[in-house]
Amino acid sequence: MKKILLLGSGELGKEFVIAAKRLGAYVVAVDSYDNAPAQQMADEREIISMLDGDALDRVVAKHNPDIIVPEIEAIRTERFYNYEKEGIQVIPSARAANFTMNRKAIRDLAAKELKLKTAKYAYAKSLDEFTKTIYEIGIPCVVKPLMSSSGKGQSVVKSESDIQKSWDYAMNGTRGDIKEVIVEQFIKFDSEITLLTVTQKNGKTLFCPPIGHRQERGDYMESWQPHPVSAVHLKEAQKMAAKITKALTGAGIWGVEFFLSKKNGVYFSELSPRPHDTGMVTLAGTQNFSEFELHARAILGLPIPEIVLERVGASAVILASKEGTNPAYTGVEKSIAQKQTDIRIFGKPTTMPYRRMAVCLTYDKKGSNVIKVKNRTIANARKVNISSE
Repeated sequence: MKKILLLGSGELGKEFVIAAKRLGAYVVAVDSYDNAPAQQMADEREIISMLDGDALDRVVAKHNPDIIVPEIEAIRTERFYNYEKEGIQVIPSARAANFTMNRKAIRDLAAKELKLKTAKYAYAKSLDEFTKTIYEIGIPCVVKPLMSSSGKGQSVVKSESDIQKSWDYAMNGTRGDIKEVIVEQFIKFDSEITLLTVTQKNGKTLFCPPIGHRQERGDYMESWQPHPVSAVHLKEAQKMAAKITKALTGAGIWGVEFFLSKKNGVYFSELSPRPHDTGMVTLAGTQNFSEFELHARAILGLPIPEIVLERVGASAVILASKEGTNPAYTGVEKSIAQKQTDIRIFGKPTTMPYRRMAVCLTYDKKGSNVIKVKNRTIANARKVNISSE
């Protein structure tokens, strides 16, 4: 039995724990607060700040895991190199974790070393430098903290009046102790996709059918699979995804994001070395394996002969509206009374404005109109309300 130390225990981690335990793994779930979603499924739990390197070392030494699986960005990832030297498998690898936890490292790798097509970009460490950079990149532009997750701190500068509030928002949304942002040229794209990419220890790299998604405040609101992509653009995206995952090394699932422009082609956007939030649509049975099952198989070195689209599907998030405790859900029965609909409640013990608390899933037979399925999902998600104390 393999022992897995899961660093970060949110909703993505919860589904991963379920998948890993079905394959016989023993999981210790770590987070900064007690009773996080994945901890509810795991064999053991630890509560620490993963930005405290000494605390992280103590937990690793205590449990002596076979495998370390990061689920969030805010971790002292530089410690991973030492863990690998001790014989612990880091997912996908210490190199991948360190590069992808910081937008500067991954963007420079993609654009400068691998020569992937990206938006024009630059970095800023102060408000003055930020202002200068914005005028160099041009307005409108996209601003992101170098370290953040789920869209935290991201915004679009549409005019000069947005500069100060965009900087403040990025600083408030950053994770860890890196106070720096990336400013990106605003790409006029027709759509954006997540290309879930699976690298295997002893097998070829596989790609899931492309997932379309829509964002608000930098966070995903809905996703659907498959998203229509031309054969030329899909091949280009797969080539980029294979190139960057090979450079980062390791086994597991990667959420590789792209902008698609009918006029200008495919742009690499971002990469996460773990299950992707937009990939929760795979819980609707769109594929023969969900993204979490694929991640677990790849990590454990189990074969994945193929990834097959089984049906079309969509996901829509259900958000909290205020800060509170002991969340209660109403309207669930109305939502799942609709055909081909399901809900996953994450089990988070507290709420806050815009916090993702659950996801609604809807599906239909292969070949159905995926946009109609998406619209049904949105309607079904809106039937659910969250209250808290």
